[in-house]
Amino acid sequence: MNPTTPGTQLGQPNTTAIVFFLLFVSITLAITYWAARKTKTTSEFFAAGGGISAGQNGFALAGDFMSAASFLGIAGLVATSGFDGLIYSVGWLVGWPVVTFLIAEPLRNLGKYTFADVVAYRLKQTPVRLSAAVGTLTVVVFYLIAQMVGAGNLIRLLFGLSYETAVVIVGAVMILYVLFGGMIATTWVQIVKAVLLLGGATALAVSVLWRFGFSPAALFSEAVNRYGPEALAPGKLVSNPLETLSLGLALMFGTAGLPHILMRFYTVPNAKAARTSVFYATGLIGFFYLVTFILGFGASVLVGRQAIVSVDKGGNMAAPMLAEVVGGTGFLGFISAVSFATILAVVAGLTLSGAAALSHDLWSSVVRKGHAPEAEQLKVARIASLALGILAILLGVLFKNQNVAFMVGLAFAIAASANFPALLLSMLWRGFTTRGAVASMLTGSMSAVLLIFLSPTVQVELLGNATALFPLKNPGIVTLPLSFVVGWVVSLLAPETEAAARFAEVEHRMHVGAAVTPPPVTVPTGVAGTVPPGIPEAPQKA
Repeated sequence: MNPTTPGTQLGQPNTTAIVFFLLFVSITLAITYWAARKTKTTSEFFAAGGGISAGQNGFALAGDFMSAASFLGIAGLVATSGFDGLIYSVGWLVGWPVVTFLIAEPLRNLGKYTFADVVAYRLKQTPVRLSAAVGTLTVVVFYLIAQMVGAGNLIRLLFGLSYETAVVIVGAVMILYVLFGGMIATTWVQIVKAVLLLGGATALAVSVLWRFGFSPAALFSEAVNRYGPEALAPGKLVSNPLETLSLGLALMFGTAGLPHILMRFYTVPNAKAARTSVFYATGLIGFFYLVTFILGFGASVLVGRQAIVSVDKGGNMAAPMLAEVVGGTGFLGFISAVSFATILAVVAGLTLSGAAALSHDLWSSVVRKGHAPEAEQLKVARIASLALGILAILLGVLFKNQNVAFMVGLAFAIAASANFPALLLSMLWRGFTTRGAVASMLTGSMSAVLLIFLSPTVQVELLGNATALFPLKNPGIVTLPLSFVVGWVVSLLAPETEAAARFAEVEHRMHVGAAVTPPPVTVPTGVAGTVPPGIPEAPQKA
């Protein structure tokens, strides 16, 4: 079993890749046309009218989460680092039980379109939504930059197009999805993409295992023969235990704070469907990460680490190169098109969550105080989507030659530090106050940005300095507890009677929904019976 690495076709136009990509775009644009005829209200634009089933939303959640970083990045990490490459997939996967048991059902019962609905439910609307929008838009922008720059570099290698052309194509098609089809189109694009990605990755893994008699042990044994026992041992990618813990915290709790993931729980009819959809998504994502493990070791054995790194230093081309070795240029073309489809779908979900923060949290709830007419809300939502799409294209071109790995880590660190603590405290602690929420979210956002800027990832790897002021590459172990502590301390120092009085209502609605009349609550004058703007008065029964 002495594999050879043929001259790769990467960087040259691939007819199969172009045909598959055009087919995917044609199908999804047809879906967008169909969805546009059904998207007449803000509820349909942001939440598909709550008409997505648990199974459909499970596939859409998986599609939203399985980005190019998951498919190409993890396969590349395993190929170049061995067993340690799994640290990212494990970190991302274990975040889903947190979402299942702590987030999904309360989020669906309490909110309308965004996680800020939940945090602001019993607090003062304007400061909370402003602070939540800062964290949400920061996560979305950095995630968008990473995806767009990734798209440009991938398509330059996979399709033979120029970097700028690839970025413009991704941005333009994504704008069409979101602008006209809203959440309905985005959901079905995610479902189609998830099926293609799972199917393509599985076919590739089966092709690899076929060469080893369908014995993973034989594959791992060959990796050990070529690269030594350390190929199956931890410690090569992340050797510092503190660094490992910090990265794990950011990946796990960042998953529970990503705005485009949290937004998907409003697309289903009730809380039970939200919880069930997370169960399906967890199974699909878990299977996918097992497959990428096979792909990574398959690429290291059948393609070779030296060949992989010679094409892309980060190892991101490991999966496409493996497809070329086991299935020729036709299979390479198919995997290339799936990679492009993956980026398109994730960018669409990110843009929609950013548009929701701008139009629902800022315009409708803060500027218009919850009294914006339906037509106006929809118009602002579409303008926000267009603006974010154009911004994504410009940022993608601007950051062309930058190392964007730190941006993905930054997105997860901010999501874990700014969004998750405030979301959890607002649902579980009676004493949480408006000032506590604002302090928690802003502290989480700013501390994560600051510490990543001071980390070795930026100071040493990106800027070329000799040392970094902050020793860890990911600040999760500092910023996540800091956000919790700041929210707790500020809430204790400045108690809020109104917020505490409404906690019983939040608790009741969080567990049983709003269709059942909640128990009477004694609240101060001027508070009883009020429902914060932007919160549905009687959503479907849980």
